Amino acid sequence: MIVLFLSFVLLLAAAFLFGSIPFGYLIGRFFYRIDIRKQGSGNIGAMNALRTLGKTGAVAVLVLDALKGFIPVWLMGLVFKGSIHVHDGVQFTATLGETLQTLVAICAVLGHCFSPWLNWKGGKGVATSFGAIFALSWKAGLICVGAWALGAAATQYSSVGSMLANLISPVALWAVTGSIPYTIYGIFAGLFIVYTHRENIVRLREGRENPIRFLRKSKAP
Repeated sequence: MIVLFLSFVLLLAAAFLFGSIPFGYLIGRFFYRIDIRKQGSGNIGAMNALRTLGKTGAVAVLVLDALKGFIPVWLMGLVFKGSIHVHDGVQFTATLGETLQTLVAICAVLGHCFSPWLNWKGGKGVATSFGAIFALSWKAGLICVGAWALGAAATQYSSVGSMLANLISPVALWAVTGSIPYTIYGIFAGLFIVYTHRENIVRLREGRENPIRFLRKSKAP
C-alpha cells in the first residue's frame, strides 16, 4: 500500500513538474531573445506571446502549453481506462482511474500557474486546462473551445472567452461523460481560471483590458 501511495504521489508530482515547464518564457528567450515576462501583460501564455512574439511564437506556446495538460491526463487514461483489477488490496475501477486523471489534470494546471522555475509564478492556466479537458473528453473540449470563441468574438477579449469556456466546462464534461470526477475537474477549472483572471476582471471593469489583436487594434498599455 505504501509503495502504491508513493507511486500516486510521484505521478502527481510528475504532472506538476511537466505542467511547470515555462514554454512561453523558453520560446521567447531562446528563439526571439525576448523575456516575455517583461513585455505586454507580462504573462507567459499564448495571448501575450501573440502580442510580443507574433503568430508563430503564439501558436507554438499555445500548442505546447495545451500538451502540458493533455499528455499526462491522456497517459493516465490509457493506463486505467476500462480497467478493473486488484493490486495490493486496492481495487482499480474506472472511477478510480477518472479520479486519478482529474488529480493529474489539476496538478498540471497548478504547475503551469505556479512554476518553480519562475519563482512560483507562471501563466493563467487556460491552454493547459483546455488540453486537460480534451484529454478527458474531446467532445467537451470542443464545446469549451466553442464557448471561448463565442465569448471572445462577442466581446473581443480573450480573457472573457477563457473564463466563459472554463466556467462552462463542468456542464460540458457532465453532459458528455456523466463522470463525477471529470465534473469536479470542471468545477475546479471554472473557479481557478476566474481566480487567475482577477486582474483582467479589474481591467475589464475599468475599460483598460487589451482586446484580441487580430480582432481589434490594441489599446496603448
